[in-house]
Amino acid sequence: MTTSPAVLTRTTPTRPVPPRLRPVLPLLPVLPVVAIVVLLGLPVRAGGSVTPADAASALAVLCALGQAVLRGRRLPRTAVLVLGLPVVGIALAAAGAATPGDALTGLARHLQVFVLIPVAVTLLVRDRRGARLVLWSLVGLALWQGGIGVKQYLTGTGASYQGTFVRAVGTFGPSDVMGMANVVALGIVAATGLALGTRSGRQRLVAVGCAAVLLVPLAVSFSRGAWIATAVTCGAVLLLAGVRRAAGVFAAVVAAGVVLVGGFGVGAAQLEERLTSITQVTDAPDQSVVDRYTMWAAAADMWSADPLTGVGLKGFPAHRDGHASLALSSGSDTEGAGQAFVRQPLLSPHNMYLLLLSEQGLVGVVTVAGGWLALLVCALRRLRRGAGPVRDCALAAGGLLMWQLVNFLYADIGGPSTVLTAVCLGLAAWWALSGDAGREAGAR
Repeated sequence: MTTSPAVLTRTTPTRPVPPRLRPVLPLLPVLPVVAIVVLLGLPVRAGGSVTPADAASALAVLCALGQAVLRGRRLPRTAVLVLGLPVVGIALAAAGAATPGDALTGLARHLQVFVLIPVAVTLLVRDRRGARLVLWSLVGLALWQGGIGVKQYLTGTGASYQGTFVRAVGTFGPSDVMGMANVVALGIVAATGLALGTRSGRQRLVAVGCAAVLLVPLAVSFSRGAWIATAVTCGAVLLLAGVRRAAGVFAAVVAAGVVLVGGFGVGAAQLEERLTSITQVTDAPDQSVVDRYTMWAAAADMWSADPLTGVGLKGFPAHRDGHASLALSSGSDTEGAGQAFVRQPLLSPHNMYLLLLSEQGLVGVVTVAGGWLALLVCALRRLRRGAGPVRDCALAAGGLLMWQLVNFLYADIGGPSTVLTAVCLGLAAWWALSGDAGREAGAR
C-alpha cells in the first residue's frame, strides 16, 4: 500500500506594521477631508470658478466611493434618509431652472455642498481620532487666515471699508469678503467644543488659547452675521457643556472685551458703528443694510408668486429686479487686498432660507432645510444620551452645525469657503448618524 506524499502549502507571511506607523494608519482615510480644509489656505484667483479645495472635495467623494465599494462601508438607513432628502428638492428645482446651463451648474453645486461632500465626510471619518484631526485642521486654517487678516488690518492692506483698507479678508480677497470671517468663526466654534469636551488639560489649554486669539481677526473682519452666529453658537455650546461653566466663561469674555476695546481702544469706533448698524433699519441705516432687507423682501415676493417650487435654481438674479423696490442699489463696491475696484452685482438675498424659498419653494425648504433640522435633532439627542470619550468631538461637530444654521439667516452659499459648509454638515452627520460615533459614545 502506497501513501501519497503530504501536500505542503506555502503561505506568504504578512509583514508586520512598524509600531511608529500604527497610530497613523487609521487616519489615512480622512486625509482627503483634511486636504479640503488645508487647500483653502491658498490664495484665491479672482474670477475663478473651481478652486483647489473643490478638486480635493472631488477626490474625497471618490475615496468615499472606493471605501463603500471595496471595503463595504455603508451609511445607516437614517443617514441615507437625512442626507439623501435634499436630492428631491434640488432635482425638482433644477427641472424648473430657466436654462439648461443654470440647471446643470446649480444642480452640481447644490449636490456637492449638501449631499456628496457630507456623505463623503461621514464615510471617511471613522473614529474620534479622525474627527479631531479634521477639527484641528479647521482651527489651523482659521489661525492662518486670521493671521493674514490681522496683518491686513494693521498695515492698511485689506479690503476697502468706509474709505480705508482695513477690512480683514485673508487670502479670499474682497470678492469673497465673508470668506475669512466664516473660516475664523468656524475655528472659534471648533476650538470651543474641543476645549469644553476634553479631559486633557493640554488640549483644553491649547484650544482655549486658539479661540481667544481668533477673536481678534473675527472682530476686524467687520462681519455682523459672523459675529452674531459665533456668539449664539458658542453660548449654546457652553450651555450644553454645563450651566455653571457657561456663567464663568461668559464673565471672562465680557471682561476681555472691555479690556480689549475699552482699555486699548482696538477698533472701538469702527466696531461700535458696525454693531449699531445691525438694528438700524429705519433710523438712517447704511446702504448695505437697506440692500439686504430689500433683497429679503424680493425673495419673499418671489416665493409668494411660486410657493410650491419657486422660480428654479439660480433664478434669483433674473427675477430680482421684478420683485425688488427702488431702494435696492445696483451693486456693492469691492476694492483692496490686491484687487482693483470692482462693482459686484447683488445676485442673492444673503439669507439661505429665503434663497431656498425663492428658488426651490416649500419643497426645497422641507427637503433641504428639513434635513438640516433632522440632523440637528439627532445630534442633540445623541449628545443628551451621553458622548463618552468622544464628547469634545460631539460638542464641536454640533456647534459647527448650529453655527451654519444661524449664519444662514445672514448668508447663503457662494465663494470658495462654501466647501467648509459641506465639511461641517459631514462632521455633524458623522456624530449624529454614523454607527462608528455611536459605538465610541457608548465606550466608557
